[in-house]
Amino acid sequence: MTYTIHLRKLLFSIDDHLFRIGKAESLKNLWKLAIFLCFGSVIVYGWMAYLGIGSEPLSSGAVTSSPAEYELQKFWFIIGRMTYAFILALLVLFVPSLLFYVVTNVPYRKLIIMQLVVLLVMLVERILWVPLVLYAGLDWYVSPFSFGIIASYITDIPFLIYLFGSISIFQLWIIWFQIKFLTKLSPIKSVWVWVMIILFHISLWLITGLLTDVDVHLIGRWFG
Repeated sequence: MTYTIHLRKLLFSIDDHLFRIGKAESLKNLWKLAIFLCFGSVIVYGWMAYLGIGSEPLSSGAVTSSPAEYELQKFWFIIGRMTYAFILALLVLFVPSLLFYVVTNVPYRKLIIMQLVVLLVMLVERILWVPLVLYAGLDWYVSPFSFGIIASYITDIPFLIYLFGSISIFQLWIIWFQIKFLTKLSPIKSVWVWVMIILFHISLWLITGLLTDVDVHLIGRWFG
């Protein structure tokens, strides 16, 4: 049985498509969609960089730079963000798939299908955040889609705000989807799937919160 991957259909008819994926002996459109989403990530992050999102450290040096130097810095900033997006997309698609393959023995290519959906949802979340930062000045960690905005009313500790800012309704949906996907396709007990996925995401949130906290301090020292 050959399964042709359609992410939109998979999103709106999950149970039916998970059954087909489980029975599939070959997959069609996998690498086309992987390439499409990788370059989609590059376009989204390039667009965000063009709009100046995340370029605050660069803007602080605009006064001391000539117009030509500043434009060159903007150009390399955009290139850097696009490169980052491409690497991030590859990591999202292939690293978790490998980790879950080792634990669950679900075929690696089928796990990439799961991560294609994850990457798509992450890009949707990023696109929806753009107008929030442009028109409301909200950083990603205090987006109304995340728990960071609640944390900011409870505590002034930056790390905790960044940590809870990493947890959004989109991330919770991703957890639910990964658990559903692996429970359907993996022979291991569902309780272990829950434990594995939740611990995996808690680790990601902790790393994100820590790196953001460190990055803010480094930027403050460098440009302060």
